[in-house]
Formats: sequence, C-alpha cells, structure tokens
Amino acid sequence: MASVTSLTASVHQRLASALSAALPEAAGADPLLRRSDRADYQANGILALAKKAKANPRELATQVVAQVTTGDVIKDVEVSGPGFLNVTVTDRAITENLAARAADTDGRLGVPHAEHPGTTVVDYAQPNVAKEMHVGHLRSAVIGDSVVQLLEFTGENVVRRHHIGDWGTQFGMLIQYLDEHPHELDHKGGEVSGEEAMSNLDRLYKAARKKFDSDEEFKTRARRRVVDLQAGDPHTLAMWQKFVDESKIYFFSVFEKLDMEVRDPDIVGESGYNDMLAETCRLLEESGVAVRSEGALCVFFDDIKGPDGNPVPLIVQKSDGGYGYAATDLSAIRDRVFNLKANTLLYVVDARQSLHFKMVFETARRAGWLNDDVKAHQLAFGTVLGKDGKPFKTREGETVRLVDLLDEAIDRASAVVREKAQDLSEEEIAERGAQVGIGAVKYADLSTSANRDYKFDLDQMVSLNGDTSVYLQYAYARIQSILRKAGEVRPAAHPELELHEAERALGLHVDAFAEVVAEAATEYAPHKMTAYLYQLASLYTTFYDKCPVLKAETPEQVENRLFLCDVTAKTLHQGMALLGIRTPERL
Repeated sequence: MASVTSLTASVHQRLASALSAALPEAAGADPLLRRSDRADYQANGILALAKKAKANPRELATQVVAQVTTGDVIKDVEVSGPGFLNVTVTDRAITENLAARAADTDGRLGVPHAEHPGTTVVDYAQPNVAKEMHVGHLRSAVIGDSVVQLLEFTGENVVRRHHIGDWGTQFGMLIQYLDEHPHELDHKGGEVSGEEAMSNLDRLYKAARKKFDSDEEFKTRARRRVVDLQAGDPHTLAMWQKFVDESKIYFFSVFEKLDMEVRDPDIVGESGYNDMLAETCRLLEESGVAVRSEGALCVFFDDIKGPDGNPVPLIVQKSDGGYGYAATDLSAIRDRVFNLKANTLLYVVDARQSLHFKMVFETARRAGWLNDDVKAHQLAFGTVLGKDGKPFKTREGETVRLVDLLDEAIDRASAVVREKAQDLSEEEIAERGAQVGIGAVKYADLSTSANRDYKFDLDQMVSLNGDTSVYLQYAYARIQSILRKAGEVRPAAHPELELHEAERALGLHVDAFAEVVAEAATEYAPHKMTAYLYQLASLYTTFYDKCPVLKAETPEQVENRLFLCDVTAKTLHQGMALLGIRTPERL
C-alpha cells in the first residue's frame, strides 16, 4: 500500500500554498509548523518572512489566513500574538487519516519507504573471543540493534557487522597452553551451554595467563605461537578456530537472552581483514598519507597533540612489523566501501574511543576511501553507571557480567508479573518475565540519548509507573484486554463523529508515527522513538480515563473508540519492535 500523508504534512502543504499566494516571493518558504498546546498546530514562519519583506507580520498573517481553504483538513486558522498562526484540524481528517494507516495491509501503518535508500554498514555488538561479556558490551548491542531495525524499516539496505576481538597476542598464549594441556577444553557428556563454554575458556585463560607470567620458557613458546598464527600454520589455526567456535556458542546464548538476532555470516572479526593489512599499509605509504617514523608507519594530524605539545600519530604498523587496531579498522573501511559498496559506515562504539575513530576516519578520507558520497560516523555512547553514579561494578570492584545482570532483570520482572498475573501459568509467567525484564533493560538504555551516561537502576526499570518499558507493555496489554472484552463488536472508524479532546490528542499523536520513525532513523536516535512511545502510552491513559470505550453512548462511538484503541496498540507494537522490545498480549 502507498504511504499515508500525515496531517502535519497536509497542513504544512496548505499553509505553504497560502503563503506563496499571499506573498509570491515567499514561494517554497517553510511555514515552520509545530504541534502546540494552544491549538493543534502553530506556524511561526511568517515573522521571519515579514521581516525580510519589510511587511507588518500580523497583516501578512491575516492575508495568509484569507488564502487558506478550510473544510476538509483545516477546520480553523486564526492569527495570534505578533503574527503566529494557530491551526485546528477537523475531527473527520484525524479519523480518516488513522483509518488509512490502520488499513495498511503490510502492517507498516502507512510509514513510507525511503525514496533513495543507500547501503549502511552498522558495526555493533563487538565482544571478545575467550572473554566473558560484561555490562560494557550492553550498549553497543542494544543501541546497534535498534538502529538496524529503524534503518531497515525505512527501507535502507543494512549490512550488519560484528567486529569481534578474535586476534592478537593473547591467542598465542592460549593456543600454546591448550596444546600442552589438550584435555582442558573437553566437554564431558557432549552438548554444552554457552555459559559453560565461556566458563571453560575463562578458566583456561586464567591458567594460561598465570603460566605466561611465571614461566619464561612458556612465554617464549607462546610468542613463537603468535608468529605461527599470523603466518597461517594449519595446526595453530585449527586450535584458534576452536576458541572462536567455543566463544560463539557463548555469544549466541547471550544475544538470545537479549532477544537479539545475531547471524554467523555477520560476525567478521579482526581476523577477517588479515589478508588486507599489508596492502592497506602499502597504499597509505605510497600515497604519502602515512610516513615512517622511528621504524613505525604513522599518520600525523595538525590538531592532535599530546600533553607535551608533540603530535600524537595514528600508528598503522609498529616498528617490529606488527599491526595495530588502526590497520584492521582501515582495512575494514576498504572492505566495506569497495566490496560491500556502502554509502555510510556507522560504528556503535564507546565514546572513549572517539579520538581513535576520528584519526582513522581522517586517514581514510586522506586516502580517498571516504569522501562526500561515502561517509563514516561514530555513534558514540556513554558509560553505564551504578546507582551511586560511578561506573557499574560488583561489590568486589569487578566488572559486572552481562548474563548476571540480565538474569537479575528477568527475576525482578518475573516477580512484578507474578504479582499482577491473574490467569497466567508458571510457564507464561517465566516467558512474560523474560520479555518484561529484557525489555526494561533495553528501554532504559535506549531512552537515554546514546552519548550520555546513564544509571542502571533495576528497581526503576521494572516499575509500572513512569517512563519505563513496563508501563508501555501494560498499556498494550490493557488495550488487548479491552479488545477481547468487546467480543463480537469490532473496531471501526466513524469519521462523521465528533471527537473528545482526549481522542483528538491521542489521534494526532498516533498520526505522527511515520515522522518520528524517519527522524529517529536519520539521526540514529532511538531515544526519540522511546519519547514518542511514552507520550503515546500517557495520552492513551488519559483517553482511557476520560472516554468510556465499551460503555460509550452509541454503538458507533463504541466502534470508533475500539478503533482508536486498536490503532494505538498497533503503533505501540510496531514502535516497540523497532527498539527490539516485545509486547505481550497479556500481563
């Protein structure tokens, strides 16, 4: 089905036409329309135009009003203050627009696909092989997944990339240790869970590290093994692959708990760019972008200096011939631009790595790999803090394991669901508890602008009151309960009916869904979607309090209010899905 023109767009179009009719030189000018508490909309653009045309703004506003056609969409326009326009739309237009959205057969609620979609590579959820995921991995995964959903929903071609840490010196140590202690990774009794797999690796890593630090001969053998790994020795590579496979079992179990789809072909770790590293360095050196300095291949920047005032370079290749993160990241850019044909590279990475990415992107621009047509952007995120406002740690000062944190959220949410549950089985309580708990964690993360730190407070997250996913999930479940109680009576739009003030406010907000999707996707800003959905649930609560649904005055009003409930539920469901959050039918 074709996209639905929002009421905002319809009003904007009519005002723009009236403006150019009243002041021909203002053709194409923006009336600066926004939602208002004084009317449905307010247009503020006339003040600037009047100033430019040396006209009286109130007089120009009056002339514009004379050119506006009222009746179908616009009910009334009046001049306010120094030259604002207050616009009220018709009840019929609200209901008809919502009916068009609800009739969208593919469930998109009339949200359009982008006219000129490009290809965006989103680099997110980047755990490390042989290491447990901790709270610091949460934000990249949750924010990245939501941005992927938003972009795909608008029609963008999205390539997901999980740039896992699967290469480097620690693997020489691990492989050598496992070679000398071959039974350490044996699994008794066949299949093993992700957490058990990682627990085995964690134990192995600690044992290997202990031997590496205390045994010089082992340290020498381990370093030799790194060289074998980089040279592609078959036996060493097979051992390395074993670590990667064990770690993936664990990664998939954590991502499954997070209710996130992570596909194996999308996991392209640091090792995936090995074959490109030497050529990347050659291209940078031959083009003069990188120069040799004290044996290392470096890129220098005029505006990046250390505390001593000396330039801080990006080291692409170390003086001993080894490659650092920069070589891998620059090779990944080449792959994404030239092989994947990406227009946009989006990196969902901790803000503390901002300087590194600034240098990497600038190097790629100088090399000609990034330009006006191909852009790279770091979606930098802040730190997860404890209730005390300090970086989130256990009581022992350790980093919090991600699975422990998710399990606790599920336990807390299950307790809330059990308290409220009237007709749910234990199995259903467990399922809803997981959906509510994981939703609570994701929503708390996404409702904060990505670049800000946020406090991890489970009590607040699973609260039924306030700006939480549980509040939104209960609003959705409440609507489903009303629709079930309606029995044979079906939702149906009745554009001829006058609307209550609470119905109008809810309807106008539902109609703005497409604009919020576009804004959140374009700006990589899931928090704009959470703000919209929270307001939607709040407006629904007001409507529910003020407008009886099943006991409305006439059968037509019952059907129309059920229709409003239904279209609100569909919008909540779709909006929450774009955040990666489930909306259970019953809670």
